[in-house]
Amino acid sequence: SKMTVKAVKMPCMAPNVYTEVPDGGWGWTVAFAFFFVEALTYGIIKSFGVIFNDLMESFDETNSRISWIISICVFVQTFTAPLSTVLSNRFGHRLVVMAGGVLISTGMVIASFARNVVDMYVTIGLISGLGYCLSFLPTVTILSQYFDKRRSLVTAVASTGECFAVFSFAPAITALKEQIGWRYSLLAVGVLQLSIVICGLLLRPIVIKEHENQEEKPQPPEEPTETKYMLENEQTRTSFESIDSGVEITTSPSNVPGKTKAEPKSEEPKQTTQILVDGNSPPPAPKTKLLDFSVMRDHSFICYALFGLFATLGFFAPSLYIIPLSRSLGISKDHSAYILSAMAIAEVFGRVSAGWVLNKQPIRKIYIELICVILLSVALFAFPFASEFWGLMTCSAFFGFMLGTVAGTHIPLLAEDDVVGIAKMSSAAGVYVFIQSLAGLAGPPLAGVLVDMTQNYSSAFYSCAAGMVLGAVFLSLVRPCKLGLCQHQQECPKEEETGAVQVAPDLPEDFIETDITKAENSGKAGD
Repeated sequence: SKMTVKAVKMPCMAPNVYTEVPDGGWGWTVAFAFFFVEALTYGIIKSFGVIFNDLMESFDETNSRISWIISICVFVQTFTAPLSTVLSNRFGHRLVVMAGGVLISTGMVIASFARNVVDMYVTIGLISGLGYCLSFLPTVTILSQYFDKRRSLVTAVASTGECFAVFSFAPAITALKEQIGWRYSLLAVGVLQLSIVICGLLLRPIVIKEHENQEEKPQPPEEPTETKYMLENEQTRTSFESIDSGVEITTSPSNVPGKTKAEPKSEEPKQTTQILVDGNSPPPAPKTKLLDFSVMRDHSFICYALFGLFATLGFFAPSLYIIPLSRSLGISKDHSAYILSAMAIAEVFGRVSAGWVLNKQPIRKIYIELICVILLSVALFAFPFASEFWGLMTCSAFFGFMLGTVAGTHIPLLAEDDVVGIAKMSSAAGVYVFIQSLAGLAGPPLAGVLVDMTQNYSSAFYSCAAGMVLGAVFLSLVRPCKLGLCQHQQECPKEEETGAVQVAPDLPEDFIETDITKAENSGKAGD
């Protein structure tokens, strides 16, 4: 009753309580917020290539040194992912995203006054990079919690925010810097990014009470054993109803007298209410484990993380070097911006198409992702063979479409059972993005070094393609590793069943195995 009173007093701040994943409801508002967070984070990062040549001329620096700005930004964004997970579990997604919006805006505004490239490393690289992490990861995590059946489609559609941002920001920033210069353009972008704070306000937390409707069904007659198992329930974090039904079947004959059946009925409502209050407090208990590194023992997750590590090499460098590549081929600035915009529009269709396909129930999503990664590798290899405007336009459109199919789904796929599942989604996302940080740091500078060595921007795309191929190899191992792990887990229960006492079939599905064995041991002692 206290929770309902608080919800009435502060409806905007209270969590949304559901008995099951809503697949909608306030989740649509969260999806709307995620759309704009994507636009103001990754959309800005991918539009950075518009001022790439301006920074080289203004600071008189090489390709590799300028590319370190985005590299440090992406590295900090991904390296601090576990910190984002810890802060979200401790203070909530809303506050963390709002703080991230302030950091992003602050870093970008200060960067407009930078006097050398080192200042850009600190402002955009460190300050804004940390803000990008605090804004993006909690938003996509809470969005996955609001949806189940529609998760892939909704996440893919909402993630098109960065595509529309690149499509609109690239020409807009190009035109703006021609009028007021790149410094004031960065200042305007920084002020615009402050609106992430408003998006963070819309991220209401969600609470799922799966067994709330089942409290009225079980009516256990034995009371003493319930209090006994309630202490074990706090340690194993099982639900109250599983203890009731399990004890009712496995109790010893000492609890049979009719007196014990008559008294609990009159006291049952009071004690049930007390236990429910205590039972509602343990669910937040897992949050005390702010970051769960146990996912690192899952072989399928390790393969998936290595896929993300190498695939990240091909995520940012193409959008960063497509305009310098087009300029080196004699294409004008305006037409070069159109090529980047075409890539963004194609990415929209790629994300929506991938979300629609992955939303189909019979499809094994990990295999669809593998096909998209292979085609994305082909798109990267195609760039060096383009020699004029329409060739680059075609390659950019194909790359953008395939990038959309991968970029919009690789993090939400962590919630699938083929990887870690929705229960460990938050911690897995933090660890996964943390592992990506190494490639985010090395990708653009590696491409820049190759460009400086060969004096050819096409070499940057070869390094991206090589990383994507390695990513496809590890992605192909995710499903086999999961199957091997499942087979090992199935062998253990079979061995335990042979030496255990047969349990009645009325036990609920969520009854913890350790409680069953304890109940059986107590039954044997009573005999």
